[in-house]
Amino acid sequence: MPQSKLSLLDWKPVSLPLREPMYGRTVHLEPLDAERHAASLWKAVEGHDEVWQWLFDGPYASQADLTRDITDKQAATDRIFFAIISAEIGAAAGYASFMRMDPAHGVIEVGNIMLSPALQRTTAATEAMYLMARHVFDLGYRRYEWKCNAENLPSRRAAARLGFTYEGIFRQHMVIKGRNRDTAWFSMLDHEWPARKAAFEAWLDPANFTPEGAQRSTLTRSLP
Repeated sequence: MPQSKLSLLDWKPVSLPLREPMYGRTVHLEPLDAERHAASLWKAVEGHDEVWQWLFDGPYASQADLTRDITDKQAATDRIFFAIISAEIGAAAGYASFMRMDPAHGVIEVGNIMLSPALQRTTAATEAMYLMARHVFDLGYRRYEWKCNAENLPSRRAAARLGFTYEGIFRQHMVIKGRNRDTAWFSMLDHEWPARKAAFEAWLDPANFTPEGAQRSTLTRSLP
């Protein structure tokens, strides 16, 4: 039975996510660090200003500008950023963060997701999202959120593919880069996670991929 239908008199706040690496088969995540990751991230995004279209920050004119922003992200206390390092690339080619962290209520959001062209539509990118979801549900979070600009159709499709449930639009929610942002909200709940976790693991199984790396079954097909 969904936890929302049960008494929560015994609810206890959970802890914040750990600033520790997370390891998968095709990717690992490590706390974002300007000294370790800025140069490889710049190499991954230089000349690809489109990756910043829907984000709060960017694009950047130089590696120095990007490095200063990564330094700020590294020092943030209201968000925890992780560099995404695929086994194939061998260097940071994107990042994502835990944000809007509310351990008292067991609610947290994954956001500020920046995937360079080298990471987009890869197994590593999907596994990175699996590792982050697994981490927060292992900590006991009740609600995992995904939000994006309502006009950002690729992000909305990604949320659905990853097993998030669409909840609606917050109209005129923000002003970002001089434009109105209506925000689409998605969520995944703790009682939904076991089935989502099984679907992720079935999709990520090496047996689901041909020798050339093509998927045999889609993640969407595996989801309940």
